[in-house]
Amino acid sequence: MPWSNQGSNGGNNGSGDGPGKDAPKDKSSDKPASGGSAPHNPWGQSEGIAGGSSSSKSSAGKPGSRPQPGLEDAVRQSGERLRVLLGGGGGRNGAGGPGGNGRPRGGAPSGSPFTLNGWSTGRVIGVGVAAVAALWLATGVYRVAADEQGVVLRFGKPVRVEQPGLRYHLPAPIEQVLLPQVTRVNRIEIGYRSQGDGRRSVSDRDVADESTMLTGDENIVDIDFAVFWVIKDPAKFLFNIREPEETVKKVAESAMREIIGRTEIQPALTDARQRIENDSRQLLQTILDQYQAGIEITQVQLQRVEPPPAVVEAFNDVQRARQDRERLRNEAETYRNDIIPRARGEAERLNQEAQAYRDQVVDLAQGDAKRFQQVLEAYAQAPDAASRRLYIETMEQILKGTHKILLDDKAGGGAVPYLPLNDMLKTPTHPATPTAAPAASAK
Repeated sequence: MPWSNQGSNGGNNGSGDGPGKDAPKDKSSDKPASGGSAPHNPWGQSEGIAGGSSSSKSSAGKPGSRPQPGLEDAVRQSGERLRVLLGGGGGRNGAGGPGGNGRPRGGAPSGSPFTLNGWSTGRVIGVGVAAVAALWLATGVYRVAADEQGVVLRFGKPVRVEQPGLRYHLPAPIEQVLLPQVTRVNRIEIGYRSQGDGRRSVSDRDVADESTMLTGDENIVDIDFAVFWVIKDPAKFLFNIREPEETVKKVAESAMREIIGRTEIQPALTDARQRIENDSRQLLQTILDQYQAGIEITQVQLQRVEPPPAVVEAFNDVQRARQDRERLRNEAETYRNDIIPRARGEAERLNQEAQAYRDQVVDLAQGDAKRFQQVLEAYAQAPDAASRRLYIETMEQILKGTHKILLDDKAGGGAVPYLPLNDMLKTPTHPATPTAAPAASAK
């Protein structure tokens, strides 16, 4: 054994002066006789490993006897294994060196505290404590991935947030780190459950309790939508809400019901989808910020907006009636837009013609009145000439459009007393014959 308080030749514990010297022993105990200076073996065994078997047998069953050999062997084997680990050597009989003088290789006297390969007990314990402390401190090294952030907890309280890279925190149980994925886009489906890639398909399972909502005009609509979100503040995300996905799902359903409750069914089914998505996303983000959930809503996407299956046929009939109403209204609008401008144009034409006729009649009346004034003034100056002129002008107006024939009852000498003026005016004028001229001149 490597302990320095055992003899090298397997005898009883001596004074440590040399091999083979046995000190007298008391019959009633294992202590050395009075006057011996050797210390008692810390394991209660005063004989060497090699030669102590007979002594152990003789002392078995006596008061104050030593431990059984089974326990001694276990202790001895443990010591030898520890010595091998620390690089020690030596024989089993306690001969620590080649001389077999009962000392270990470290040269420590047998009366000093036990050593291992020249190392004192305090030094061995110190090295072991230092190694354990180094391993314990090394457990604080960790790595934060590119899509993560490290939330460092000190005795369970978050103290800082670490960015991606190789980091260090005080070893457990002082500090520990949580690594949530802050760049991953999470998806929550409300009103349906998709089967594979997350897209809405016919094979998806519908959840009527989540999708059935009441519109602003008291109609029922079936809405399926998806919410996309990421972690904005990992510390708030980890400690302010207990079940993040369930919280986002409930808040999103509540926000969508509020927005649909303020929207009529017809816009919700047609042209108000984008507005519904934006309004619900803003309302959802506002509620989560009030909760200090540390979550950012990136998108709210409507998948399907339809009436419930139980009333879809009646709803389609209503839709067709509304479409017919819109068609007839559009046709009426088209006819009105065609006939009204034409009627207005015709009315404007008639108005302008009447205005022109009025101006013409007024101008003619004013001209006739001025002419009559002039005639009156001329008649006042020369009544005979004015009367004759009026007579001639009147006859000119009367005879202008009549068929005129002149008969001369005084004509003679064979001349025909008939002159058809209208026929003469219609036919081109010919020169008079030579015979007619003398006859007329003779007359």
